[in-house]
Amino acid sequence: MAEAVAEHFGASIVSVDSMQVYRRMDIGTAKPSRETTQRIPHFMIDVVDPSVDFSVRAFQEAGRGALEAVAATGGRALIVGGSGLHLRCLVDPMTFAPTDPAVRSRLETEPHEDLRNQLVSLDPMAGDHVDVRNPRRVVRAMEVIELTGETPSDRAAKPEAAALAAYVPLIPFTAYGLDAGHHTSARVERRFSEMLDDGLLDEVASLAGAIGPTARQAVGYKELLPVVGGLRTLEEGRLDAIRATRALVRRQRTFFRRDPRICWLPWQDDEGRRVDQVIEVIGEEAGWSS
Repeated sequence: MAEAVAEHFGASIVSVDSMQVYRRMDIGTAKPSRETTQRIPHFMIDVVDPSVDFSVRAFQEAGRGALEAVAATGGRALIVGGSGLHLRCLVDPMTFAPTDPAVRSRLETEPHEDLRNQLVSLDPMAGDHVDVRNPRRVVRAMEVIELTGETPSDRAAKPEAAALAAYVPLIPFTAYGLDAGHHTSARVERRFSEMLDDGLLDEVASLAGAIGPTARQAVGYKELLPVVGGLRTLEEGRLDAIRATRALVRRQRTFFRRDPRICWLPWQDDEGRRVDQVIEVIGEEAGWSS
C-alpha cells in the first residue's frame, strides 16, 4: 500500500522497520523487491550487515540524514512501518545517553537484586521511570548513572522528556494509521506460511553463523534459528513464530494507539479501496497533490 501511495505522489519511502536495515534479511522482514526500490526511492533498507549491533541511536542518525537528503531535493518523504520507537526517534526530540560496552558487561555480572538496590538508593523515585523488575532496564539505568551522573529522575525532569511525553514533535509531520481490521490472527498465520514457502528457513540457515545479537531478535528469525540448529522441529518453530508475531501485533497496536497525532482510518477489505482511501486523505488533509 505504501508503495502505491508513494508512487502516486512521487514520494520517497523512509522505512522505520527496525529489521529491514539488515542486509540479507529479506524474506522475513518483507522487504520490497529490487524492482520496487529501483522504481521508488527507498531509505533505511539494507544499511548494515546482520552482525552489526545497529542501535536506535544509530538508526536515528541515519534516518534523519535520509529525511534531510529528501528535503534537500525538494522531495516528499513517506515514513512507513514498523517500530513505534524507531518512528519516534526520527520525528520526536529523543536523545540517547552514551554507552560503554565494558561498563555494561561489568554491570551485567552483578546480581539483579543488588543492582536494583543500588539504583533505588541513588534515585528513590527510579521505579516511576524504569521497570526495576527488568534486569536489562536496571543495568542500562546504572550504566547511564555511571557515565553521566544522571539518574532516571534527572533525565525525566528535562524539558525534552516533557515534550516527548506530550507528543510534541521535533520534525513536523502528519500521521495516518490504517486499522488492522478483523481476522488479524489468521492473516498473521497465512503470511508466515507464505514466508516459509518463499524460502525463509533457508534464509535463516544462511545467516546462522553471521547474525548479531540485535538482528537475531527479529521475529521469525529468533524462532527459526533453533530449528536450523536442530533444537526445535520446523512445526514448533513455525508455531513459535506465529505466536510471537501475534504478540508483536498487539504491542504495536497498543504503542501506536497511544499517540494522539495519528489519524486512524477504517479497514477496507478491498486492497484498492485501502489505497484510494489513504491517497484521498493525504491529498485533502496533508495538502499533497499528485
